[in-house]
Amino acid sequence: METIFSHIGMLLLIMVAFFALVTLVYNSAVVVGGRQIAILERRWFGRKMPQGRVVAMKGEIGVQARTLGPGFHLLIPFLYRKNKADFTVIGTDEVGLVESIDGNAIPTGKIFAKVVGGHNSFQDGEAFITAGGEKGSQIEVIPPGNYRINPVLFRVTKVPITKIDPGTVGVVKSEDGAPIDAGRLLAKRVQGHSAFENGDVFLKNGGQKGPQIEILLPGKYRINTNLFKVVTAKAVIIPPDKVGMVTALDGSPLPETEFVAKQVEGHKDYQDADAFLTQGGQRGPQFDVLRPGTYYINPLMFDITTDDVAKVERGQVAVVVSNVGEEPTEITKEDASVAVEARLDAGIERYVVPKGYRGVQKEAVGPGVYYLNRRAFIPYIIDTTNITIDWEEGDKTKFDPLSVVSGDGFPISVSVKVIIRVRPDQAPYMVAKIGSIENLVYHVIHPMIDSSFRNQASSTSAMNFLQDRQDEQEKAEERTRRELEKYHVECVSVLICQISLPQDLMDTQTQRIIAQQKKTMFEEQQKAEYSRIATEKTRAEANKQGDLMTAEIGVKIAEQNKTATITNASAEGEATKLKMTGEAEGIRAKGEAEGRAIEAKGLAAAKAYEEQRKAIGGDGIVSIEVVKQLAEGKIKVTPDTLIQGGDGGGLSGLLSLWMTQKVTSPNGSREEAPRAEVSKDTTA
Repeated sequence: METIFSHIGMLLLIMVAFFALVTLVYNSAVVVGGRQIAILERRWFGRKMPQGRVVAMKGEIGVQARTLGPGFHLLIPFLYRKNKADFTVIGTDEVGLVESIDGNAIPTGKIFAKVVGGHNSFQDGEAFITAGGEKGSQIEVIPPGNYRINPVLFRVTKVPITKIDPGTVGVVKSEDGAPIDAGRLLAKRVQGHSAFENGDVFLKNGGQKGPQIEILLPGKYRINTNLFKVVTAKAVIIPPDKVGMVTALDGSPLPETEFVAKQVEGHKDYQDADAFLTQGGQRGPQFDVLRPGTYYINPLMFDITTDDVAKVERGQVAVVVSNVGEEPTEITKEDASVAVEARLDAGIERYVVPKGYRGVQKEAVGPGVYYLNRRAFIPYIIDTTNITIDWEEGDKTKFDPLSVVSGDGFPISVSVKVIIRVRPDQAPYMVAKIGSIENLVYHVIHPMIDSSFRNQASSTSAMNFLQDRQDEQEKAEERTRRELEKYHVECVSVLICQISLPQDLMDTQTQRIIAQQKKTMFEEQQKAEYSRIATEKTRAEANKQGDLMTAEIGVKIAEQNKTATITNASAEGEATKLKMTGEAEGIRAKGEAEGRAIEAKGLAAAKAYEEQRKAIGGDGIVSIEVVKQLAEGKIKVTPDTLIQGGDGGGLSGLLSLWMTQKVTSPNGSREEAPRAEVSKDTTA
């Protein structure tokens, strides 16, 4: 029995010893994994930590600043309590921000702890404290990687790295540093901070607290976002056919007499704000502009707006009014207007100046695309081709037809076109005189044309105004030409397009014209009929052309026969003429003898009749002659027609009928019977 108990006791003792050994080994040996650290806490048998400390140094009681890395470690049994923690892993696109739980106090006025060396990216806590590391937010950051950092001493916050995408800029604000200089909006530039990745250098080199003049370009940056607040803004993009107008928000004051800041060099299209300030750049609208492109500009320093480029098309010029340059002297003004003074007696302009002076530029700009700063230069686009101004009905016309009243009281509506032109060399003087084509049209040409036609219409009747349209047009054109010369503008022409009279008046005129047209129409119809007759005659002649040719040939044959006949007849005639001449001489002699005999007989008979008349009167001679004629049978006694009356038969009726009617002579002809004359001589 005793042997059994002794064996049991021995077994228990061995077990106790084994458990004691296991416990001793468990409390003495530490096995740390490949991605772990061991955090130790010294429980006793050591120095007490200084007042205010959180972690203990070697030999001090408390949570130790040092850690145990991966592997097998032996410790004094029951002296340390150990805890395991994973490595601090900072990813590829991350950065570790560190806050120290222990260390010296940060000096008054500072926000971030100073940078100390030797701690191997915060992996050696004892070296950090020994080197005088300060409690609080650390300036240094932890780049991507695996770190054996004591989480009791250092609190690590992983944040994404700062990414500036293409087409954007990073605007930086520092949470610590010296105060910004008085009068400045942005902190001055400092060197060596590697795009704000080295905050310690930034602060040591005098970096200032607040908005920074430097910016971050597209890329990735390991920046302490506790020290630097970064916000992104769009890069300045000037599209085609646009120009960037720049206003500086910081710089030297702009003089009161200037509209635009002076031009400075070296600022790389405003992308180097520090160079802009260093060269004396002024606050306010800038002289230089940005052409189409992408610019990485600090929006806290420069405000950018876009404007259209100045395009001068063919047939145009740009007259530029400069707000910058030297103030023109009186001599300069006089020299600039010599040509105008020589051409015109009135309207001399003294504000057209040479290049480099403030005012209307003497040289107009030709066709092209110009990246013009409209704050410094104001372009007036002037058409040098013909410009037409209409007074007529329509949505696209500037003015309605002119309404005037004639001298005889009739309202008249007149549609007018005025064509003008500005010569390129005269465009600056026109702008100096009136300002623009728009001003010229509304304030000069329209009132002038309206007044001109009112005056002309009131001096004549409505119908005469319509009929004398050409004269009225020439009058208006001459007056317009004279007036526009004062404004350095050429009048090409003034055209009266339409004159509208009252309908009643037009109806009267229409009726008169219709009557005239009808008359003309009848005359033309008559001419047409005459033409038709001539045509028909020509056609008939054409149709009978064959017969005409036959007749013509026959005529020619007849002519030939006639010629032959005449020739023969002429020969025979000559012979006959000679023969008849002889016979005629004989007959003439015989006739002359007989004539003398008859003449003698007639004279004798006449003398006898005269004697008889004197003896018995004219009626008696007639009765005797009638009886004689009856006796010789020269007068028919029995008429072809017998007419009987109540009385008057016998010889007296026959004589009466013969004396008053025509009787038939024996040869069958009808003759008027001679009337017997009764002598008024009562003495016979």
